[in-house]
Amino acid sequence: MQQTLIGLGLFAWIVTLLLALHIWTVFFFDLTWTNAPLAILLIAAQCWLFVGFFITAHDAMHGALTPGRPKLNAVIGGFLLYVYAGFGWRKLRDAHMEHHAHPGSTDDPDFNAEDPSAFWPWYFTFFKRYFGLRSFLYVLTVVVIYVLMLDANYFNVVLFYGVASIASSVQLFYFGTFLPHRHLEGGFSDQHNARTNDFPEWLSLLTCYHFGYHHEHHLFPQDPWWRLPVRRSECKARKETA
Repeated sequence: MQQTLIGLGLFAWIVTLLLALHIWTVFFFDLTWTNAPLAILLIAAQCWLFVGFFITAHDAMHGALTPGRPKLNAVIGGFLLYVYAGFGWRKLRDAHMEHHAHPGSTDDPDFNAEDPSAFWPWYFTFFKRYFGLRSFLYVLTVVVIYVLMLDANYFNVVLFYGVASIASSVQLFYFGTFLPHRHLEGGFSDQHNARTNDFPEWLSLLTCYHFGYHHEHHLFPQDPWWRLPVRRSECKARKETA
């Protein structure tokens, strides 16, 4: 019950804050050269909140958002994925389960076996795999409604919707997929083919909502993102006493 209450509370906080910031910046923020530094901060803030959107949906895929309530996980996760980029719940959930079943192998839909150490080729492969026609039409529809029907400033839409959401996909991929699963000398510690970003908790939260504690996530996929620092501490303590 506690996990459900915390998860739903954080979900509501992320959605409310992103919605308020998104509406203000797209429709009411007067973009000028003078306030350009503020605009950059607002883009970064929305990028981070978009990351939170996806990470919360990811928790729902594992049933970690509201444990024991699969339908509620599906409803919330499906809503977040659709709002994020028109993604389909079942397609992404099934692909993510395949990732956990075959991490870092040719059967892993999130892995680029042809270039397991190069960021941009892997990112573009990852992007094309999930951002298809459905997502393109969704984003196009949102932009048309914003600009033509709601009279939003085109540059505001590009910066605070387009740039922020695309940047969030790069942030998610870099800290949550590429760094943990890229091939390095020495390989991986076990069959999960994942490593953990060695960041302090505050930086781990800012980069990817602790999703960079990725080996711990593969060890404990039933744990939500906000519990991963505890798992990280437990795993470090075991290594030190081993």
